[in-house]
Amino acid sequence: MDRLEKLCIEKGMRMTDQRRVIARVLSAADDHPDVEELHRRAHAVDPHISIATVYRTVRLFEESGIIERHDFRDGRSRYEETPDHHHDHLIDMKTGKVVEFVDEEIEALQNAIARKLGYKLVDHRLELYGVPLED
Repeated sequence: MDRLEKLCIEKGMRMTDQRRVIARVLSAADDHPDVEELHRRAHAVDPHISIATVYRTVRLFEESGIIERHDFRDGRSRYEETPDHHHDHLIDMKTGKVVEFVDEEIEALQNAIARKLGYKLVDHRLELYGVPLED
């Protein structure tokens, strides 16, 4: 049983065969797939999974807090398991590839800015958009 499937069961979610397939596909993803890509991957495992089932399941998983939705300015929602640790994203504007990263200097600077403005930082999202450097 993979991590996402285990989280679903811990939250008391009824796990149908199709939800299990979708959970496993999401757990195996090393990218940030959109619903259409999730459907393509899940359909390869179980040809009876409809796009509507994927949409419903993704919404259920998101509402349960086990996956996060991202909108990386490409007109489609993309998903990842809710991470154990904080990370930020760099999005390649040419390919759509998403690179996850952690930078302690950026984290410290964000906290310092919040303090300077009279706030305690409790959460944030950082998305950088770029294109590859030309050699």
